[in-house]
Amino acid sequence: MTQNTNKPSPEKKGDKNVKPRFNSNWIFAIIALSFILFEILFNRNVAQRATTSMIKEMIAKHDIEKLVVVNKDIAEIYLTGDAVSSGRYENLPKPGGGMGLQVPKPHYTYNIGDISNFEPFILEIQKNAGYSDSDLIYPEYITRKNYFTDILGWLILPALLIVVWLFMMRRMAGGGSGGAGGIFSVGKSRAQIFDKDTNVKINFSDVAGLEEAKTEVMEIVDFLKNPKKYTQLGGKIPKGALLIGPPGTGKTLLAKAVAGEANVPFFSISGSDFVEMFVGVGASRVRDLFKQAKEKAPCIVFIDEIDAVGRARGRNANFGSNDERENTLNQLLTEMDGFGTNMGVIILAATNRADILDRALLRAGRFDRQIHVELPDLNEREAIFKVHLRPIKLAKNFDVAFLAKQTPGFSGADIANVCNEAALIAARKNKTVVEKQDFLDAIDRIVGGLERKNKIISLQEKKTIAYHEAGHATVSWLLEHASPLVKVTIIPRGRALGAAWYLPEERQITTREQLLDEMAYALGGRAAEELVFGKVSTGALSDLEKITKQAYAMVSFFGMSDKVGNISFYDSSGQSDFGFTKPYSEKTAELIDREVKEIIEESYNRSKDVLRANMKGLTELAELLLEKEVIFGEDLERIFGKRKADKLKEEQEEKDRKMADNNTASVVTEDEVNKTATAGDPTVKDAGLKVTVDPEKPAEESTGGK
Repeated sequence: MTQNTNKPSPEKKGDKNVKPRFNSNWIFAIIALSFILFEILFNRNVAQRATTSMIKEMIAKHDIEKLVVVNKDIAEIYLTGDAVSSGRYENLPKPGGGMGLQVPKPHYTYNIGDISNFEPFILEIQKNAGYSDSDLIYPEYITRKNYFTDILGWLILPALLIVVWLFMMRRMAGGGSGGAGGIFSVGKSRAQIFDKDTNVKINFSDVAGLEEAKTEVMEIVDFLKNPKKYTQLGGKIPKGALLIGPPGTGKTLLAKAVAGEANVPFFSISGSDFVEMFVGVGASRVRDLFKQAKEKAPCIVFIDEIDAVGRARGRNANFGSNDERENTLNQLLTEMDGFGTNMGVIILAATNRADILDRALLRAGRFDRQIHVELPDLNEREAIFKVHLRPIKLAKNFDVAFLAKQTPGFSGADIANVCNEAALIAARKNKTVVEKQDFLDAIDRIVGGLERKNKIISLQEKKTIAYHEAGHATVSWLLEHASPLVKVTIIPRGRALGAAWYLPEERQITTREQLLDEMAYALGGRAAEELVFGKVSTGALSDLEKITKQAYAMVSFFGMSDKVGNISFYDSSGQSDFGFTKPYSEKTAELIDREVKEIIEESYNRSKDVLRANMKGLTELAELLLEKEVIFGEDLERIFGKRKADKLKEEQEEKDRKMADNNTASVVTEDEVNKTATAGDPTVKDAGLKVTVDPEKPAEESTGGK
């Protein structure tokens, strides 16, 4: 016999305060038992149904003693004593009723149907059987009421409603994440608790990159493990840390690693779990969360997407739609740093919208540290690729650094998606390993969308698309600060009819010249359409949207306009999101519009000038694109030669190499002079001889006297 290991903990025998808990299952059992007893006591010995032929046979044998018609519906047939004792009729009900009451029961029942025809039918059968007028049996008519059945009928519906209500309450109490109590404990915290007994498989080794962020968070974990290391020096652990960064950069993953590394209870909850339609529920859940956290201190409380509850107060105050969220935020502020103390409770939160958070939430004492988790750079992307490539079967001598170079601006989530898509593409092609081309196809799939080779495109449209994409490629290849081209295609992907992939330079700041070159090659497609066909199309919609936003940013944010000046109207605090006024006058607005238009026109004219000077190469590139549908950077290098930026880079590298060679020659000359000086006079070996070397002049000794 298998022993049950999940036994409930036994109650103490001597504890008189332990009260028996009511189990709602007893209600279901009582109701079911009532129906069973009613069936046994009142519906046993039920008379059989008689057919018309049976009635004719009973009348012919003079076995019927009387007929009673009940409620003009049912005819009860009572047999004579001789007929009952004769044994001709089986399964007759025993005399007497339920609960010991001696109530006569009919031996058979018969459904009458039409009451007006029943009596003539019975009398006719008797006359045909030879009954005399004095022996004829006339039916008796009575009206009988069953009060118990009527009462039971009235009770069934309320009973069913009660049963359903109890069932729903039990489901709401026990199911979901609301915990015990269900609707009656709607104010209870919905946080998930992870402790040392919970198997969390993610640790810091699974978090690639984010070295600075990991250092900050690991310090918090280390404090919880070794508090004396910090307290003996008078230090205090930060009360809270806020992870800030774009979506997909690994904020939640970092929190999961903390849960896996820390040997303390870890409470995980989303900001939206505090928000409820009921008034006061959010604040109640905050109180309950911190109550649980204090009981399990030291511990960590992680609030994901805290912007759902931590939005700045006072916005849209006239509409009255923010009161409940503000009450929840006020309670959160009080619990984090109020008159009460939360010793040992560390708050860890994550958001990608730090600009809309309330300032009181961000101050020191609540969130002492703000950890910025940015998009990974080249080295970090390579490390992230190595983590996500662990379960993937790769081809031999696979170059992970190449993938990192091909994915600028990708987040950690994007890289994980690339690895998964590459594996799916390789499986679709029935490969045994995942190759480099599979990853390139995956990147194209994610960036550009799914290929639509069967899309119907006319020959003229295809030619326009080819020259449009060739214009982009030509201008970007010939301008110094434009991003180098990787691939151009005229195969439709997603909503785009053509696409070009560039490999932007990873830089932290951007100059005005670089922005103008980017705008110029973005307008190269429209410029090529105008020069070749003499008309423009709607294909440049995304390009125009991009350069318009960029031009307005140059003028109104970056101060890159001489006429507007070094002025920025950018609001980093985000407090003007709901403002109805501009921070500048109408005259300034007109000036900004003129400057933006001039910048765009200047970039457009530059694109056309570049294309006019290289029309032969543009035509060759477009025809090649029409033929192959996909071209790469090698094709552009064959047509136009090396990029200007590459030439300048090579020249600079050559200058650096020559300068390094000159420095090496200078060091060698100095060593030779020192050797010559010491060899000529043995007494100067330890005399502190100083030699000054000029590469342009012969070495001279300076002995400082004889």
